[in-house]
Amino acid sequence: MPMKKTRHLLPALASLASATLLAAATACGAGSSMQENPDDYPSKELDWTIAFGPGGGNDIMSRTIVDILNQEELYPADIVVENREGGSGAKGWGHLYSNSGDPYTISTTSGSFITTPLQADTGWMPGDFTHIGLFATDDTLFVTPGSSDITTWEDWVQHAEDEGKVSVGGIGTVNVDYIIQAALAEQAGYEIEYVPFNEEGQLQTALSSGSLDGIVSNPGSIMGQVESGDVNALLFTGQERLKALPDVPTGEEQGYDDLVSMPRGLILPPDAPDYAREWWIETMREVVETDAWQEYLDKNYLTADVRWGDDFTSYLDTTGTRFEKQLKEQGAL
Repeated sequence: MPMKKTRHLLPALASLASATLLAAATACGAGSSMQENPDDYPSKELDWTIAFGPGGGNDIMSRTIVDILNQEELYPADIVVENREGGSGAKGWGHLYSNSGDPYTISTTSGSFITTPLQADTGWMPGDFTHIGLFATDDTLFVTPGSSDITTWEDWVQHAEDEGKVSVGGIGTVNVDYIIQAALAEQAGYEIEYVPFNEEGQLQTALSSGSLDGIVSNPGSIMGQVESGDVNALLFTGQERLKALPDVPTGEEQGYDDLVSMPRGLILPPDAPDYAREWWIETMREVVETDAWQEYLDKNYLTADVRWGDDFTSYLDTTGTRFEKQLKEQGAL
């Protein structure tokens, strides 16, 4: 089997000419691939969209899957990975949506895949896409700057009450991060000014610069900063304490409920051929059984939650209803 190559293209580095050529190639590929013999699939270059910037949970999972596909020689052609951040995921998933029927465009999901179309006119809903599978859920750590004397959750609540309103951040405008921040504030009895970011690096920079009082971040994205002392971890939103942070309490231990998780899954565009969906389901079954995938789950503190095809669709429907209810109760919708 020929050696495959993965090209990681960041928007800031891709020229307008390159973007134009890629769009033209995608458009041409869509028409031909929809008429492809199912027995030949897959045989062409794959356009892999990451709907957020580098460094966040969505980016880490996408690049992990691509690495495994290459290492295990599961995908026979090149895979072009591109970060298309903007609009809390709307730009990236909008690109996927515009390639309806093309089995050579693909993307991963996060909480914004469900919440963004609830509060913005994206032109699409989660149910419009072809659902491959859910692989894991991702909880968050609430952290403050390492230079702060706020080192426990009790310190934070007292600080927030004293300030009257605190500035907090997360990834996405009306996303899982927002739902968590709003739920914690409401249940603990303080007020927040929520500041959204598209990239993990920008979020962490804002915290370290003093622009934010606290943020929530996925453990896989922030654990290095916790270990180095650059941030203080005060609360974990998962159901059990992290083994790596045994002294950090869970939200449930503090009496908080409805702290939602980030769904990590994989989708194709609307109306993708059934043979492509089945190929990806069977291939991802192999991916999630590899040692490399288990190492990824362990390293990034994810909870395995595997649901294929229609079961993933049902999960998205149920989770979407839950998220919408919470956002309405929080006054975000």
